[in-house]
Amino acid sequence: MNKKVKNKIAVVNIGVVGLGLMGCSITTCLLIAGHRVIAVAPIPADLLLAKKRITAHLKRSFKEKLAKKLPEHYLKNLTITENYSALKNCRLVIECTIESINIKKSVYKKIEDVISLNALMTSNTSAIPISLLQKQTTRPERFFGLHWAEPSHTTRFLEIICGDKSDIKKGEYLYKLSHNWGKEPTLVRKDIRGFITNRIMYAAYREAISLVENGYATVEDVDRACRNNAGYWMTLAGVFRWMDLTGVPAYHTVMKDLFPTLNNDTEVPKLIDDIVKKGGKGVANAHGFHKYTPEEAKLWEETFTDFSYDIRALALKYPENIVKKKLAAAKKLRTAKKAK
Repeated sequence: MNKKVKNKIAVVNIGVVGLGLMGCSITTCLLIAGHRVIAVAPIPADLLLAKKRITAHLKRSFKEKLAKKLPEHYLKNLTITENYSALKNCRLVIECTIESINIKKSVYKKIEDVISLNALMTSNTSAIPISLLQKQTTRPERFFGLHWAEPSHTTRFLEIICGDKSDIKKGEYLYKLSHNWGKEPTLVRKDIRGFITNRIMYAAYREAISLVENGYATVEDVDRACRNNAGYWMTLAGVFRWMDLTGVPAYHTVMKDLFPTLNNDTEVPKLIDDIVKKGGKGVANAHGFHKYTPEEAKLWEETFTDFSYDIRALALKYPENIVKKKLAAAKKLRTAKKAK
């Protein structure tokens, strides 16, 4: 992280539109970072659930020392409303609604009707190109993607995506700002569908499903392999660092023979299509790739929450600049020894 990134920048009012699962965890992250958050609920039912969910996140975050103060301190900076006019003084608005261009376009108009001309607009979309969403706004140069991972208040992940018409300077501002949210962000300077992590991971999902559909392994086998291989090193190293650590030539050799055999279908696989057509949502309704009793599904949700805090604590011991820190410490020690 360079010195410019380390410098504190002004704490601004931020709007979050959409208070589902991810909207609530994004709000929690922003509150912990010290922002005043105006949270707009387009769906009335979210008004009832959002504060309860955010409060629970804050309680657990305080217990895990992610938040320094009790929930009441942060909740004083939270406004939950159905009224878009409350976004008037927000420097940044994050849209977290469902993946429908028509719905998002309607939301963007309501936002633009009230925010200032220099306020930034972003979408938490993971599926729709930012350049396409920009076309639904009156000022596309101020529009960006902010792609979060769930739970947003515990993960280090964030992608900031520029569309074709985005002002790169404004993207760099978001990059600096997001370091104050506890993120190790990626600034995606050129728009592409799925951005970075989704393009990598969906290729892995497709291959995983193909292995199961073609009888090479069970769902349980594939999950076990991923947990104990990629799951073992990915928190420390990305794919390129991993190849560096374990020997680049070996990967070059394997690629020549393996790539022609990988799945490259463009249709949605039957395995996942059947689940969705039968109403399966995963642990949310105990119907997914694995079989669950309602009790098991609930316990998996709770276990994932526990894991998200535990893995954060471990991962923070190994930040992206850990080797640079070690080199700087070693240089400082050598300098001190020479001075004696």
